[in-house]
Amino acid sequence: MNKSTQILSPYQVKRYSRHIIMPQVGSIGQRKLLDSKVLMVGAGGLGSPILIYLTLAGVGTLGIVDFDVVDVTNLQRQILHYDKDIGKPKVESAKETLKAYNPEVNIIVHEEPLNSENAMNIIKDYDIVINGADNFPARYLVNDACYFNNKPLVDGSILLFDGTSTVYIPGSGCYRCLFPEPPPPGEVPSCAEAGVLGMLPGLIGSIQAIETTKLILNTGKSLKSRLLLVDALEMDFREVKIRQRPECPLCGDSPSVTELIDYEVFCGLPS
Repeated sequence: MNKSTQILSPYQVKRYSRHIIMPQVGSIGQRKLLDSKVLMVGAGGLGSPILIYLTLAGVGTLGIVDFDVVDVTNLQRQILHYDKDIGKPKVESAKETLKAYNPEVNIIVHEEPLNSENAMNIIKDYDIVINGADNFPARYLVNDACYFNNKPLVDGSILLFDGTSTVYIPGSGCYRCLFPEPPPPGEVPSCAEAGVLGMLPGLIGSIQAIETTKLILNTGKSLKSRLLLVDALEMDFREVKIRQRPECPLCGDSPSVTELIDYEVFCGLPS
């Protein structure tokens, strides 16, 4: 991140005092947070804790991409939304909640499905992208768009009691290095089909929020080139090394994916 020229107000000094007294953050780091622009793909299970914590941390601009509405089944885990929000667009509900937490944060809503036509244009205005999408077409699309835009991607996924998180930096591997192509329709169940523990997004989302903050501050050791595997049923944490594969269809030596692809039918999704 570039050096900030922003001056902290007395209110901000007090509000973020627990950050400012940290040697890894300080006033310079807090100004970096206030200057940063982060895009969250999805305002659901993972997006909820991520957006709340980044809002509380003082991230200056948060973009939210989501075109879904709040459903009663969301309330088991999506802490951005309340019972009164059922039927409301998630981006609208999310903005109301986040503004209540921190009115100073600039919230930009993109109430539209992310696709090959708009992804590049939306992503280009942000410093970091966070993936909280719950379907494979969006996961591949976000991965590819971040690579083409040269943007860091903080990735996460959840299902049942299991979660993963990693950080993709262009030039250091990507999602397709692990999974070159989407799985066939019906091979991998969705959260709607298999379920997910309500507390699990809080754990994985918090990890993603921390990784995003570390990138903004340029501090610590990120999950770049490391896939964190979480088994909450056994409370077991493991790591798998991610290496950029020369044969990767996106970031390899002879890429076959040279533009964004809309995967229309797979994993039970309608065309």
